[in-house]
Amino acid sequence: MSFNIGLSGLYAANKSLDVTGNNIANVATVGFKSSRAEFADQYAQSIRGTSGGTNVGSGVTTAAVTQNFTQGALTTGTGRDLDLAINGNGFFMVSNNGEKLYTRAGNFHTDTAGNVIDTNGNNLQGYGVDANGNVKTGVLTNLKVDTSNMPPKATSEITISSNLNSATEINTAAAFDPAKVETYDLTYSTKIYDSQGNEHQLNQYFRKTGLNTWNMYTQIDGRSISDPTQTTPDVTNLTFDSAGNMVTTPAPTSTANMVVNADGTFTIANWVPGQSKTVGSTTTWAANGAAAAAGGMKFDMLATTQTNATGGAISKNQNGNYTGQISAMSVDSTGKLFATYTNGLSQTIGQVALTSFANVQGLSPAGGTMWRETYASGIPVTGAPESGTLGNITGSALEESNVDLTTELVELIKAQSNYQANAKTISTESTIMQTTIQMT
Repeated sequence: MSFNIGLSGLYAANKSLDVTGNNIANVATVGFKSSRAEFADQYAQSIRGTSGGTNVGSGVTTAAVTQNFTQGALTTGTGRDLDLAINGNGFFMVSNNGEKLYTRAGNFHTDTAGNVIDTNGNNLQGYGVDANGNVKTGVLTNLKVDTSNMPPKATSEITISSNLNSATEINTAAAFDPAKVETYDLTYSTKIYDSQGNEHQLNQYFRKTGLNTWNMYTQIDGRSISDPTQTTPDVTNLTFDSAGNMVTTPAPTSTANMVVNADGTFTIANWVPGQSKTVGSTTTWAANGAAAAAGGMKFDMLATTQTNATGGAISKNQNGNYTGQISAMSVDSTGKLFATYTNGLSQTIGQVALTSFANVQGLSPAGGTMWRETYASGIPVTGAPESGTLGNITGSALEESNVDLTTELVELIKAQSNYQANAKTISTESTIMQTTIQMT
């Protein structure tokens, strides 16, 4: 009996050495979770409870090898946009030709087709976006980085917040002339784009005509909106109340190409994009083959005020752009992937999904720092980071192995001592048996 007891102890010590050695070997493996061998004593089953109170154990057995799913330290600033680390609960979900696997290792990159994959070639799962960059939650897909150019977009909305200095004297100069600064009191320009992404300048000039009234002269590229062969501007009248706020009732004056809408905004209509060319002393204009936004450009000046402060534009926004190439990516804490383009714009191209389990100890190791779902793990719960009990994402970061090297070295010494002690048990039993044989 003692031989079997000692032998079971050797098996147990060897299993402990294997587990500890595996932990030490993976001390630098990204997303690795350390394991622990758990043992249980063994007793022979009695027949109808007749063993009495002198039962002796029959050795030890390996009850389980469990994993420690505590958070590993985060290495930040890796310099790679698609290095992702989970801070808190959850696993990345990856697809291996349809099989769903789960991992904490976030060292992802793209393949030649732009698919986001891990070091094993598995596709990272997440949520795609629609044409407007809105995340389509609830529908998991292979995340992909679209490396094609951002197409040009004609400007259809312009919003400008500005102030006109109320201390400005009424301008009594001659007729407006953009070449004569004395005929206006303030000017600024705003970039707009046509359907081919060509840049144009929306020019605005303001001239005070009364105590609370101003004329706004509008041109595009220094030319008339309706007839670019001419330089005649569209003129609209702006009125302010005693507090300096724009009066929209009655509405500002309209022209054929600066129509006032019911909400007090303007619509710039009938504009034909083109460009001017100067040859010698002659300047001509020609259409460039592009078009303006269908329905014209909505021009919002409602935030314009007249107060005793420096005059000028405060903020400008317009929704057009020229062609852009992707230049960088970033990931926020909710897992949204943002692509930044050379035209200065950025848009959401997807969102990483995370998955949690009721019993992580029930997961089955699949190798490659991945796990499989089992009946014991419970049904996976998948969602966006920071939703429910799921953790958040840190971009350009990786989760290190949670192996404590000091603890593992101590466990190594203990396993070695256990092995030696059990070997001594067998050696002692052998000596006793030899003595018994010699006595007979």
